[in-house]
Amino acid sequence: QVQLVESGGGLVQPGGSLRLSCTASGVTLRDAYIGWFRQAPGKERLGVSAINGGDGTTYYADSMKGRFTISRDNAKNTVYLQMDSLRPEDTAVYYCATGPQTLTIASWMYRTWGQGTQVTVSA
Repeated sequence: QVQLVESGGGLVQPGGSLRLSCTASGVTLRDAYIGWFRQAPGKERLGVSAINGGDGTTYYADSMKGRFTISRDNAKNTVYLQMDSLRPEDTAVYYCATGPQTLTIASWMYRTWGQGTQVTVSA
């Protein structure tokens, strides 16, 4: 059974940084594509970034480029999302997911989701 567990969320001031982790069991992330998504209250889920666990190729939503960095540690079977220069509008629940056969942030292509971790950016 594939399970994903996110961690690292919390409360941070505007301009601050957080690093989210997504640790997998039941799947080897080097053989998978992993995505990060976020959902703010009352809004639809949005794709943030994705990574090819094998060769490390990455993809970012245009609005995240330059502030967010996705990476992986295959030895720990974990994918990270480093978030810098955080803004209040980045406040959301962040989810990681896996399942597609290509590098994409189209959420409908992902089958397995973590439970999410809350990120709140506020002074």
